[in-house]
Amino acid sequence: MIILKSHYEIEQIRKSCQIVASILNVLKKTIEPGITCYELNELAEKLIAQKGASPAFKGYRGFPTALCTSVNDQIVHGIPDGRRLKEGDIVSLDLGVELSGYFGDCAITVAVGKIHEEAERLLKVTEASLYLGIKQAVVDNRLFDISYAVQSWVEENGFSVVRDFVGHGIGSGLHEEPQVPNFGIPHQGPCLKEGMVLALEPMVNAGSFKIKILADGWTAVTADGSLSAHFEHTIAITSNGPEILSKLD
Repeated sequence: MIILKSHYEIEQIRKSCQIVASILNVLKKTIEPGITCYELNELAEKLIAQKGASPAFKGYRGFPTALCTSVNDQIVHGIPDGRRLKEGDIVSLDLGVELSGYFGDCAITVAVGKIHEEAERLLKVTEASLYLGIKQAVVDNRLFDISYAVQSWVEENGFSVVRDFVGHGIGSGLHEEPQVPNFGIPHQGPCLKEGMVLALEPMVNAGSFKIKILADGWTAVTADGSLSAHFEHTIAITSNGPEILSKLD
């Protein structure tokens, strides 16, 4: 069942999303060659506590940390450890928080120092695909109009969208209906209605869309070792079009 949110609920979700966005902004500015993923997680946890919120991911189905850090060929759900980021890496930061019973979720992929031209292009195409998907999140469109907008742009640019992980509804639960794939046939799926709140999150691989899960049971990597990027926003569907709740005011 897809839960339509009231104006009050959307405002509560926005508060959580703004916390996430502000923390990701700090982490992005902190990243430089030599910093460890564990240090980024420690900073994220400290900032979450300062905001009076709770980490949404830590303990969720056994996940051990507040922040997901996915480096280079890691797609999503990377567990922060003592790995030191180096010049030329890309790292995806995925963060969620809960505040007063409502969740916010957002992700960015960040360059570590100077990166290769193809890696830079991957980041730009992936982030652009997110905004093209958001543009389709309007009342009376269909859910897969979002999916098709992401997929068609990504594939036009020679990359591939991950099939195994998808976006989702969000609100008083971290993951709610509907699932929002980044691939699909346009004009299909549930009709989009005012009050839907969705976390849209293209995950894009430079090579094949196929994945593998590492021995930790969480970290997803590209099957062919190619780079992967991930961007995510939480949005509300309104009568005036899509509203990005996780974009800093």
